[in-house]
Amino acid sequence: MKTTNNSMLITGGGSGIGLEIAKLFSRKGNKVIITARNEEKLKAALAQLDGDAHYIVADVTREEDVAALVQQITNDFPDLNVLVNNAGHARIHDIAQSEDALQIARDEMETNYFGVVNLTTGLLPVLKKNKDAAVVNVTSIVAFAPGLSLPTYSASKAALHSYTQSLRLSLDKSAIKVFEVMPPLVDTEFAKDIKSDNKISPAEVAMELMLGMATDNYEVRIASTEQLYRNFLGRPDKAMLALNGLPLQ
Repeated sequence: MKTTNNSMLITGGGSGIGLEIAKLFSRKGNKVIITARNEEKLKAALAQLDGDAHYIVADVTREEDVAALVQQITNDFPDLNVLVNNAGHARIHDIAQSEDALQIARDEMETNYFGVVNLTTGLLPVLKKNKDAAVVNVTSIVAFAPGLSLPTYSASKAALHSYTQSLRLSLDKSAIKVFEVMPPLVDTEFAKDIKSDNKISPAEVAMELMLGMATDNYEVRIASTEQLYRNFLGRPDKAMLALNGLPLQ
């Protein structure tokens, strides 16, 4: 699909991957609307964007915020044709030791899964009215194999991966394309407490998304995610061990 002259809403657009997607696509002549909870971050992010750019303060975990966001997009940006569900939440914890594992899981699912389903459902009528439309869901390498330090986050991304596949099939006869971006660990504030020498830059994720859209590659498996995916197809158990740096059995 085209990667210029789109009207795009990007959740979690105030920093990290979302900001890099906004920066890249705004440079390429797209109208960009970023949304997140923190208005100060959004203002700072907006100052880094080119051309036709806007921000809307909204928390995708709050139903009233999503309803207001959908209404504002419907009224002010009826030409919206690309929704990028990027907002994410994660907590490092040991699922066997954590006393608040349930609350952590609920918080992650609210942002990473339920928020995506809610916003996407609300904006599908807008997207259906516009040609060359797309939904982009940012999942993760851990959608294929869980990371032991991010157990419930991994589960939320696996749920989003499944939802994305179902949405793609359900919209197969429509003009809406459904893309999934699956990065490995990315060097952002989000992942600052996770030790790794293999983090990739958020700018690389943005560039891979643009390439994936341009070539209609609906499952964009970035860097080491591609190799893990191939391992997963053959031996899912070994893929999980490899992801977590454990000896293969």
